[in-house]
Amino acid sequence: MTMKDAKHSRFHLRCISCGAEYGPDELDYTCPECGPRRGTLEVLYDYKAIKRTFSRQSLRDDAENSLWRYLPILPVHDETLIQPLKVGWTPLYRFENLAQEYGCRAVYVKDDSRNPTASYKDRASCLAVLKAREKKRSFITCASTGNAASSLAGFAAGARLPTVIFVPKTAPEAKVTQLLIYGAHVFAVDGSYDQAFDLCSTVTEKYGWYNRSSAINPYLVEGKKTGALEIAEQLSWQTPDKVLVPVGDGSVISGVYKGFYDLVQLGFIEAIPQIIGVQAEGANALERAFHASSGEDVILADLDRAETVADSISVGKPRDVVKAVKYVHRCGGSFISVSDREITSAIAELARKTGIFAEPAAAAAWAGFVKLASLGQMKRGEHVVVMITGSGLKDIAAARKVVGQPHVIRPALTEVDVIVKELKLNR
Repeated sequence: MTMKDAKHSRFHLRCISCGAEYGPDELDYTCPECGPRRGTLEVLYDYKAIKRTFSRQSLRDDAENSLWRYLPILPVHDETLIQPLKVGWTPLYRFENLAQEYGCRAVYVKDDSRNPTASYKDRASCLAVLKAREKKRSFITCASTGNAASSLAGFAAGARLPTVIFVPKTAPEAKVTQLLIYGAHVFAVDGSYDQAFDLCSTVTEKYGWYNRSSAINPYLVEGKKTGALEIAEQLSWQTPDKVLVPVGDGSVISGVYKGFYDLVQLGFIEAIPQIIGVQAEGANALERAFHASSGEDVILADLDRAETVADSISVGKPRDVVKAVKYVHRCGGSFISVSDREITSAIAELARKTGIFAEPAAAAAWAGFVKLASLGQMKRGEHVVVMITGSGLKDIAAARKVVGQPHVIRPALTEVDVIVKELKLNR
């Protein structure tokens, strides 16, 4: 399909760097002129036409309680390929005690550990599998640090679509187990995530598999934007002042911006909130690129090696760097990095203050919130959303580093009494 034909389609593709436009069936991945990193594609819609039937009122009347309630602004041709697994419409909790503690008007936590495979990546995977089936592909693949892979494997299993996964051999055992239980063919690469990514791209080109890897597939951001759509709707279209997002490759934060952007185009909200990306200090290539860039002119600042306890954001060569940097500049946002110690402390603090158990990458967002508050960068009147993108059950080993050991006793009341007295539990 050419751009002339695409005018009759509900959406089309545009290169984030050169602005070249393509029909939805003209390209699978990235702009051939700008290459796989600078040539990532945006999905843009005929907002004027969509506004005729899609409105706040139509959403109020819609009983669908998943991300598919936003189908008019999702790049789907064949609705019959939507799988039954419920993705999205995850809780947005408000914690009054945390607002008082950290000096904000309101603190919200968006808990995406409630998705089918327990991570935010389900929002992208359900759409990627649907697109693979629309395109009649017989295999689907991706490179991942773990969550995107287990998410893809789960949704591909439901679609009976064979899956090949490339992960670093250091990926947490729980995530690799998810891959295997879903029936994926798993290649544990003796190298970094970036090396696994490059290998996956080479294999995809050779065998013609459909590639769900971050950034190069333009439809992933469209799935990931639905978290922002939900936040706006759950807050009755009163957008927050700040949204904190954990960042690795840059696709999730790009999706959060894109969701708010689409809502502005449709007239649902007036402005995009300040979006703040949180990275691990040992994997902060996007933060470095953001500060090195003026905005639209993006300067890459890759790391030779990424090293952090937060495996899901352990990326030295981010693939959605151009979108992420441009989008965050456009909304007046910023990036901040946190140490591994701050991340692991955040796992425990978040759990004990909210009841939400986050994996290290997700807890990084909370660590970023705490750090900004300590630096005096949270204002009294602000409404802040912290996005939790994955369950702590994904990486028990990391959580065990910041908790104590259970009290091992014989089945005797006297032994309980000793510990109760010692810990003063009877006050």
